[in-house]
Amino acid sequence: MITPDFRKKMADSWFSYLQSQICKEFEYLEKNKVKFSKREWSKNKKNEGGGTSFLLSNGKIFDKVGVNKSTVSGTFPKQFRSKILGAEKKGKYWASGVSVVAHMRNPKMPAIHFNTRFIVTSKEWFGGGIDATQSFKDSKEKKIIHDDLKKVCVQNKKNYKKYKNWCDDYFYLPHRGETRGIGGIFFDYETKDWIKNFKFVRELGYSFINISKKIINKKRNFKWTKRDKEKQLLKRGRYVEFNLLFDRGTKFGLNSGGNIDSILMSLPPVAKWK
Repeated sequence: MITPDFRKKMADSWFSYLQSQICKEFEYLEKNKVKFSKREWSKNKKNEGGGTSFLLSNGKIFDKVGVNKSTVSGTFPKQFRSKILGAEKKGKYWASGVSVVAHMRNPKMPAIHFNTRFIVTSKEWFGGGIDATQSFKDSKEKKIIHDDLKKVCVQNKKNYKKYKNWCDDYFYLPHRGETRGIGGIFFDYETKDWIKNFKFVRELGYSFINISKKIINKKRNFKWTKRDKEKQLLKRGRYVEFNLLFDRGTKFGLNSGGNIDSILMSLPPVAKWK
């Protein structure tokens, strides 16, 4: 029988493994010229967990990429409990996950975001997704990303169209009247059939690595200008607006006592506004 503690242990171990694989593959894309720096943090002195953050900056491929993994527990503040499934009454939770945000040096490459998580309150569920933000329109690249995401959804009998629409709705800037990027998939509250959901989350992690390598290798030698970089920096401004105003992961991290530097690692190193 698969017990709740076993499910937690399995998820926690997978996220640690995935984090190490992502860092390994991204360092290889940099031709091992630039390495990730590692930082560990603890939530508090109450034995409520913590995390490990890896950061790579000023590379030939990545301006900045953060790969975070955390496993934390505790009690949500009363004003936040109603926003989390199963936490409405007591507010107790356990959560583990990995998140990645990659801001590219080359403006022709899209920024890439990925996260998957397993959360336990009085309920248990998986959530996460993958999305990309282009500074320059590239319909072929968009098709490659969405085709790969559709494939992993279909193989796991998941509703790709539902996840795609969820992503488009979620990564929307209402004050701008525009989407943050070209979308991808987003899902949450996957509570049924833990074994199948865990398989999907693992395969999605591998898909993220493969998609990232595919789009980076295709454009690693693309030329760009100072004007191209300016356009990218303005697009990054939109990224900042979304993460600070609407991102659920940011709000979850702040309300679960997460490490501030790790929570805000998703922000680009440089951004501009007109």
